[in-house]
Amino acid sequence: MTNCPYRGIQIDMSNQSTTSRYASEVQSRRTFAIISHPDAGKTTLTEKLLLYGGAIRLAGSVKGRKAQRHATSDWMELERQRGISVTSTVLNFTYRGYQVNILDTPGHQDFSEDTYRTLTAADSAVMLIDVAKGVEPQTKKLFHVCRLRGIPIFTFVNKLDRFGKDPLELMEELEAVLGIRSCPMNWPIGMGPDFQGVFDRSSGQVLLFEAGRHGERIVDTGSYGLEDPALPDIIGQAQYQQLKDEIELLDVAGDPLDLERVARGELTPIFFGSAMTNFGVGPFLEAFLELGPPPSPKPTEAGELIPPDSERFSGFIFKIQANMNPAHRDRIAFLRICSGRFEKGMAIRHGRLGKEIKLAQPQQFLAQERSTVEEAYAGDIIGLFDPGIFRIGDTLCEGTPFDFTGIPRFSPEHFASIRPRDTLKSKQFKKGLEQLALEGAVQVFYPEGNYGAPEPVLGVVGELQFEVLQYRLGSEYNVEVVLTRLPYEHARWMKGAGFKPQDFQRQDTTCVTDHNGRPVVLFKSDWALRWAEQNHPGLQFLTTAPMGLADTEA
Repeated sequence: MTNCPYRGIQIDMSNQSTTSRYASEVQSRRTFAIISHPDAGKTTLTEKLLLYGGAIRLAGSVKGRKAQRHATSDWMELERQRGISVTSTVLNFTYRGYQVNILDTPGHQDFSEDTYRTLTAADSAVMLIDVAKGVEPQTKKLFHVCRLRGIPIFTFVNKLDRFGKDPLELMEELEAVLGIRSCPMNWPIGMGPDFQGVFDRSSGQVLLFEAGRHGERIVDTGSYGLEDPALPDIIGQAQYQQLKDEIELLDVAGDPLDLERVARGELTPIFFGSAMTNFGVGPFLEAFLELGPPPSPKPTEAGELIPPDSERFSGFIFKIQANMNPAHRDRIAFLRICSGRFEKGMAIRHGRLGKEIKLAQPQQFLAQERSTVEEAYAGDIIGLFDPGIFRIGDTLCEGTPFDFTGIPRFSPEHFASIRPRDTLKSKQFKKGLEQLALEGAVQVFYPEGNYGAPEPVLGVVGELQFEVLQYRLGSEYNVEVVLTRLPYEHARWMKGAGFKPQDFQRQDTTCVTDHNGRPVVLFKSDWALRWAEQNHPGLQFLTTAPMGLADTEA
């Protein structure tokens, strides 16, 4: 019998049945997303997890010195210039028997749709909180998406090397703002320049860290028992007494660790540290790998659950990224494996296309470096070379095809018409726009019949997406474009037998179609949307549209 650290599950590997054949591989997978408000330190934490996981030997900040070679999850030049993440990144590494898949997501709210899609591929989330700012608006939005999807959340309170809110106050804020209780797995010793280390509650050891060179390397750690007579002199009598008092309070009044409550989204294990200085990163990684959930069953459109240790291979496409290597103009589709065993060159069924395809060039990623995948299991994320046959939400499987629950496409909030500045580059413009739309970087709508503007209409969740689109069309497709903002505020996918496009060609509304030819109505105001809903009670005005196979249905 082998013990699974999550939920106390025991797995008997003596009988290699069909359902348990891959159980040990599944239990060793940890696939998680890192979510936060902008500037909380997500990309820095990601780098430091790679450092402590042995995947890289030297870490640098997002804006590190150009003379040194740093491994970072931000691959796009625009990201490095702006110092922000604008697209989700997948990073894979192996550490102490665990296969770790990190999904580093954009923190900026303008790219939240990419984060929402990426969360469909995660089994848990690490919520990063700035100790000085607490729970911020984008953190709240992403937390609620995790809760809706039933994703367990682990919390890392960052930037303890700076002054911020009292840890007990932060715990109260989590409950008041997010409605979730927290269980401290460690406790900080000091704050700001006085931050010396953490008390690990599971081992009862005080871990003191020595500052290194800008956090580039793993820091030296000293371990002391809480009753060690030398400890008060090392950390200071005042710090020592405060630590003992707060630990006693947590032991008496705090919530105990209950992984069943964590799985239900009622409790979040909370860790304290500083990703910039590496303080607390190592203990967090060790604890998370032990406590974090392995892959769980995934629901299908038919209402079934596909167990991860099933022998039958299955997975779904949750992200498509063009031109990660501009020199090769490549296009990568990211596949979350949900069950079975993947083998390089295997033939599988592409459900939406209804045909068999061969997965011949699978890859895994570490920053800008790639490696060929020979085999992978449920929970793993692999990149597939995409000749143009994949869409976000596609299900790939062995045997009779089925569909995993669709990935929603959210209603955009900002709109603009678009055209190439040079009409001679119309071909490159069309190709670039189509590819970026299939990535989910932007939504493209087309005029209905003879109505509306002659150019395609772009829809985005955040305005910064327009800037990224212009940048990528210019840098990756050599096309300068002209954007003209449009005065629409809402988009609704229309459903109902009585829908007539001409009814919505008005001064304050217009009818367009999405890339699958489905009708979408754009509204200039809240009033226009309410008027339409009141005067067309037989129609449905949908704020999201499914993607993948269901995307082709009328």
